[in-house]
Amino acid sequence: MDREKLKADLAGCYVTIPTPFRDAPDYPVDEAALRAHLRFLMDAGLNADNATFLAAGAAGDFSTMTFDERVRVAAVVADEVGGRLPVAMGAQTTSTLELVRLARAARELGVQFIQVSCPYYFTHTEGDFEAFVRAAAEAEPEVGIIVYNTFWTSQNLSFGMIERLAEVPNIVGLKWATPRSDAMEFEDVTSHFSERFTIIDNNLFFAFSSMPALGARAFEVHNCNFWPEWGIKLVAEVRAGNHREIARMLVEEAMPFYKLWVAIEQDFTSGDGYLDKLCMELVGLPSSRCRPPTRDIRQRYRAEALAMLRAIGTPRIVEDSLDAGVGS
Repeated sequence: MDREKLKADLAGCYVTIPTPFRDAPDYPVDEAALRAHLRFLMDAGLNADNATFLAAGAAGDFSTMTFDERVRVAAVVADEVGGRLPVAMGAQTTSTLELVRLARAARELGVQFIQVSCPYYFTHTEGDFEAFVRAAAEAEPEVGIIVYNTFWTSQNLSFGMIERLAEVPNIVGLKWATPRSDAMEFEDVTSHFSERFTIIDNNLFFAFSSMPALGARAFEVHNCNFWPEWGIKLVAEVRAGNHREIARMLVEEAMPFYKLWVAIEQDFTSGDGYLDKLCMELVGLPSSRCRPPTRDIRQRYRAEALAMLRAIGTPRIVEDSLDAGVGS
C-alpha cells in the first residue's frame, strides 16, 4: 500500500453517487441509469485530478440495500469508471463481520477505498469503534480506509480517538464533521491531522477549511451530481487559494440546495440523496426516487427544486420538466 498516493488520490471533490432504482415492485437497481450518470459526470470533466466517486454510500441508499446489492453497485461504478478516477465504497454497517466482508469485496473489485463510520443503533464506545475499524484494516491492509464521523447517529469521535486511529497505516482519509461549539473541534482536528490524513470537509466550511492553517484537501459536494462543473470550479479555486470566491459559491450556489434539503427533511421525509435525484431529473438525467422508508419527493417538491436550480444558475435545465414529473 502506498499511503501517500492514496491520500493524494482522495483530494478534490468527494462525489456521493446516488443509486437509481426502477419504478417497479421492490425498486430494483437500475444499472443502465447508474452507468449513464457516471458517464455524464466524467464527460463533464470529473477525473482523477479533481474527484473521487463514493458508491453505495448514504446518498446511494446503502441502508436500504442488501449486502449483495451494495457490492454490485460498487462493481458497476468501478467497471464504468475503468480506472479513470478513484472509487470508494460505502462500508457503514452495524456488524464487524459484515465490515470485514465489505473490505474484502472492495479489494476484490479493485476499489481503492472503503468509507467506515461508527456502528449505529447502539451507543458504542470509542473503544468499540477502534476495534471495529482495526478489524477491517487488518483484514485488508491494501485498501485505504476513510473514517467518517457520523456524530448524529453514533459516537462522536474525540481528538484522542483520532490520535489512536492515526496509528493504523491504511486509514488514509478522515471525512470530518462535528457539532459546532466554542471548543472548535472541527478546526482542532483538521489543523492537527491534515498531514496524516486527507481531510474530507463534510461541514461545508470549504472557504475556511481549505486555508493552509487547516489544510483540508477534499470536499463532499452534492451539487456535482447535477452540476459537475461546479465541483471542478471549486477544486480550481481551492488550488488557487481564492477563498473569497469559494465563499461566494457556497452562499449563492450551494446554500439554496442545502436549505431545500433541510426543509424537505423537516416537513416531509428523511434520508439522503433524494434532492440530488430530483435535481438530476430536472437536468435531464436518468434518476428515480429513493427506496422506502424515504418517501418519493418528486411531485411534491418539483416546482421548488426547479426554482432553486434556476436561481443558482444550473446549466442544462429541462424547461418542460414541471410537466414531466412522475411519482407521488
